[in-house]
Amino acid sequence: MNEQIDKILISNIDKIHTTKLGIERIKNNIDLNALNVVEYIKNKVLDKNCKITKKGKNYYCEIDNIIITINSYNYCIITAHKNKKCIEKNIE
Repeated sequence: MNEQIDKILISNIDKIHTTKLGIERIKNNIDLNALNVVEYIKNKVLDKNCKITKKGKNYYCEIDNIIITINSYNYCIITAHKNKKCIEKNIE
């Protein structure tokens, strides 16, 4: 885990946002019923168990068998989806 990457994303937590389509995509992909999707995602990112990595222009936040993708330039939540590797392990 790169602590510098974590610090950058966490220090910009108030900039995290998404679009109306993003909200629907996230809700569908991870079966989420939360009223405020952005706050839900922010809380996941801030969780001490969240593993944050950066590849190219995106941050990837892994926690609770989900992966959240956030653009590193504008802090827009692109998507969130279930971690297929974790799902496959649970099936076996």
